[in-house]
This record gives sequence, C-alpha cells and structure tokens, in this order.
Amino acid sequence: MSSETPAPAAHRHFIQQIIDADLAAGKHASIATRFPPEPNGYLHVGHAKSICLNFGLALEFKGRCHLRMDDTNPTKEEVEYVDS
Repeated sequence: MSSETPAPAAHRHFIQQIIDADLAAGKHASIATRFPPEPNGYLHVGHAKSICLNFGLALEFKGRCHLRMDDTNPTKEEVEYVDS
C-alpha cells in the first residue's frame, strides 16, 4: 500500500466541460471563438477577461479565435477608440 495520496484532478471550467463533451460526441470538428470589441470606448478589464477566455480556449483546443471590430453603433464611434 502506498502512503502517497494521488494528486487531485484538475478542475475544468464549465465551458471547457461543454467543449470537451461536444468534441468527444463529434458535434463539432473544432472550435472557433471571437472577440468583437466595439469602437465606442476604451478597452477595459472586462475586455481583458474576454480576450483571455476566448483566445485561451482557442489555443487550448487548437481552434481559432477571430478578432473582429464591430461597428454596430456608428453614431458613438470615434477614431480615437479604434486607434487605441
């Protein structure tokens, strides 16, 4: 009998679990995520979390992440925000 305790299994985020299940079931061949900031304000910490999540999942699952500038509200857009 070994006195060593086994290492705990790595916790999987619920999104990772969903992707694992979909890929295992053959529902999708690969994943594609996106990060669509709107050019009507500066990027902030919430954007950073979304960037890490979307690009991180694409990297982990060998998928793609699309960076797409949405311009759904042209009246509030300014070049300053696009350039930043």
